[in-house]
Amino acid sequence: QVRLVESGGGLVQAGESLRLSCAASGFVFIRTPMAWYRQSPGKQREVVARITSGSSTNYADSVKGRFTISRDNAKNTMYLQMNSLKPEDTAVYYCTVNYFGRDYWGQGTQVTVSS
Repeated sequence: QVRLVESGGGLVQAGESLRLSCAASGFVFIRTPMAWYRQSPGKQREVVARITSGSSTNYADSVKGRFTISRDNAKNTMYLQMNSLKPEDTAVYYCTVNYFGRDYWGQGTQVTVSS
């Protein structure tokens, strides 16, 4: 059974940093690409960053240079290091995986950035 559990969200001021974690289980983590998405109130869920099984990465233009996605295959955990946070980064952040053609999502973690 695929399970994704996010943690690390919180309330910070603009310019500060947070690191999100996504603990994964129920699938072969080391071979599976993953991603972070976010959703703000009244907006569609959008991709933030993706990471392949080989740790190649790509980012949404809005977070390039500020956010870093990574993975620790020994711990079955994916991370999102978020620096220089802006109020527009306020959202619920979700980790996700597509495994055998089905999308799985965590419960999300709230990130709030005050100005």
